Amino acid sequence: MQKIGLLAGVGRLPVEFARAARGMGFAVTAIAVVPGTDPDLPGEVDTFYAIGAGELDKVIATLRHEGVSQVTMIGKVTKELLFSGAVILDDRMKKLLFSLPNQNDDTIMLALVKEMAAAGIGILDQTALIRSLLPPLGVLTKRHPSPAEQADMEYGFRMAKAIGRLDIGQTVVVKDKAIMAVEAIEGTDACIARGGQLGRGGVTVAKTAKPGQDLRFDMPAVGPDTLRAMIDAGATALVMEAGQTLLIDKSAVLALAEDNNITIVAMEE
Repeated sequence: MQKIGLLAGVGRLPVEFARAARGMGFAVTAIAVVPGTDPDLPGEVDTFYAIGAGELDKVIATLRHEGVSQVTMIGKVTKELLFSGAVILDDRMKKLLFSLPNQNDDTIMLALVKEMAAAGIGILDQTALIRSLLPPLGVLTKRHPSPAEQADMEYGFRMAKAIGRLDIGQTVVVKDKAIMAVEAIEGTDACIARGGQLGRGGVTVAKTAKPGQDLRFDMPAVGPDTLRAMIDAGATALVMEAGQTLLIDKSAVLALAEDNNITIVAMEE
């Protein structure tokens, strides 16, 4: 049986990937690289390890020991961990990070891809086995956006693309075509909370892929946690990029949206 590796972060995506991979006949070796990965994950894979994201040498050695030559990196791993001291860096990871011209997301991830490739481990397109999670173009909820929400969606979509082009983040929060919050190192949920507070509710959340998004890492994703953060923030609308944003647990997302009068639209450039 062909093996596939999974470097798992927080959230439901690693479970979705593991189920899809095993359904296609792959044996899955998963490494949880941060605390708090989905508790269902160990039961959905063939082999499970917990190794910190900063223990690069051990991660690579484990994958090679398991005979894994292809890996998907999926799930939330916020860069904040690197700066908080919560992640212990081994010598290999320190050397890699210190060699970089900056600490931007793409710079770090491309360096990791290169380091893995040098060890004979290829990084797969994150969507290769879960393309069914990419939403089609159109309104996904029963409620369509109001004219004001539509205008904020279109504006927010453009602004999310702009910050993505600068490799800052993938999410913005908008109200009346004014930016309430821009996602940076803190992550999507904190961005939504800040935007909702500053906008005093009634805000629109926009999440898109970066222009020229590398499908091997950092694909934008929306799931039930995103909706819960929006509900807490008093958000009324969400726009995501059709065919370029992973929609996790669609039925739960839409149920939360319908119950809280949130409209969701998948848009494209």
